[in-house]
Amino acid sequence: MQLKGKKALVTGGAGGYGFGIAKVLLAAGCEVWITGRNEAKLNRAAADLGAKAVLADASSGKDWDRVIAAMGGIDILVNNAGYGGKIVPVAEQNDEDILSVIETNLTGVILGCSRAAKIMCAQRSGAIINISSVCALYAWPAWSVYTAAKAGVAKFSHGLYTELRPYNVHVTCLTPSWGQTGFNQAANISGASEDPAKASQCTSPEELGMIVKNILETPDHLAIPDLTVQPMIQDICPM
Repeated sequence: MQLKGKKALVTGGAGGYGFGIAKVLLAAGCEVWITGRNEAKLNRAAADLGAKAVLADASSGKDWDRVIAAMGGIDILVNNAGYGGKIVPVAEQNDEDILSVIETNLTGVILGCSRAAKIMCAQRSGAIINISSVCALYAWPAWSVYTAAKAGVAKFSHGLYTELRPYNVHVTCLTPSWGQTGFNQAANISGASEDPAKASQCTSPEELGMIVKNILETPDHLAIPDLTVQPMIQDICPM
């Protein structure tokens, strides 16, 4: 895909990976729109980036309709919005905790893809990148609900790939691991990002943005259904 002039939507673009992805796509010449649920943070990010912003909750179909209508078309969708919720055993979570994680991380991705797919199939071009998590590949205590949502993103992406391939629409499930994103702080857990020496060796938002750009610029006759990225410093045993 030639990125100059393409309309791109990055959900959860007010910080973390979403901010880095939006920044790289803007530099490549895209018209970039970002969404988020924190209005003040979203507006600051849009001003810093030079992007267009729409206050929206990824788990709301009505919000998705507003975003797509405001954009007036879409060539690239990066479903980045995510939410760790309470990283505790499922026995310690209530229904609201569980549903909020599933709705933000999985339902929101499906709602967005449903709308983007209609447009992209009609124009017979487009690209969708759904951001999963390394949790979808492995199992750790207290991560079961988040893992289920992100694994759902991966399998949904595979099914979507088969549906959209005949229309020349590319679908990729991008699976990052440790990153410089503030995820641990938001989820009230400890990890590599609290150690400055280790954090510098984790994936930065702009590095993931460059990976997204590389996926989009892959020759049109090739596809990347899955791509996993993890820092060398992270030891996952057993793999």
